Amino acid sequence: MAALGWLTPRRRSATARSVLAGEASAEAARKSSQELELAEEPTESAETAEPEFPVAGDDRAAAFFDLDNTVMQGAALFHFGRGLYKRKFFQRQELARFAWQQAWFRIAGVEDPEHMQDVRESALSIVKGHRVAELMSIGEEIYDEYMAERIWPGTRALAQAHLDAGQKVWLVTAAPVETATIISRRLGLTGALGTVAESVDGVYTGKLVGEPLHGPAKAEAVRALAAAEGLDLNRCAAYSDSHNDIPMLSLVGHPYAINPDSKLRKHARERDWRLRDYRTGRKAAKVGIPAAAGVGAIAGGTAAAVALHRRRR
Repeated sequence: MAALGWLTPRRRSATARSVLAGEASAEAARKSSQELELAEEPTESAETAEPEFPVAGDDRAAAFFDLDNTVMQGAALFHFGRGLYKRKFFQRQELARFAWQQAWFRIAGVEDPEHMQDVRESALSIVKGHRVAELMSIGEEIYDEYMAERIWPGTRALAQAHLDAGQKVWLVTAAPVETATIISRRLGLTGALGTVAESVDGVYTGKLVGEPLHGPAKAEAVRALAAAEGLDLNRCAAYSDSHNDIPMLSLVGHPYAINPDSKLRKHARERDWRLRDYRTGRKAAKVGIPAAAGVGAIAGGTAAAVALHRRRR
């Protein structure tokens, strides 16, 4: 999809690329959110947040949610790849590669840079030259086929609590901004910050605007959006599963570790951040404060994808 032209000019510093990616994502997110149907009804909440937070009516507060393994089980890019394979966009060997990346992500619980780069390069070769409108339409179908049943109910409830308090809720993800926007709209959220790729006359060029919205770039995107929206970051909340998102989590006054990897769990405990873990049914908590009820883990799509690949060999 759009965010799949992963090559950037090497002469530009990493910091400059992060700022560019963040600003581009914030601009795209604000534009897409303005186009959403205001009459759409939010999905039903399964549970509520702690009564003291979020603060109802605080319009200078907002919430920022990572997507992969925070809002949704597994990686959005993998699920999108499965959908493209079904529509014969690429061959079996690419599916096997996507399946391996998803398996690694679910087992290791971390975003390995080399694996992520491999996925990006594969995806770039698949979507370059396709029209943005075509992949947006396909993305809607793929959400229904592979993503809708993989939303964590607990995290969804946390997002709904912010919406019920009158606050805006944004996804912040390295996934393509188009994919993230579809997911955000389906969940009744405000909008999405995602990786932005270049298109000319509605066709993907295979070039990225800045860099993938990952790590420091996410923090830059949140900072840029907060400035544009007049938000007070000290009153905002951020949610993520990955230690790669510590820069984003550290920006806000209310950071939450959701289904955290080991590094983020350690970091969160050292700083007394709130924790939620919906993967095993156990309840996680900030020290001394009960967490929201855990939700049993739902099986992901990796095993099915690998089995499909093996049957067709």
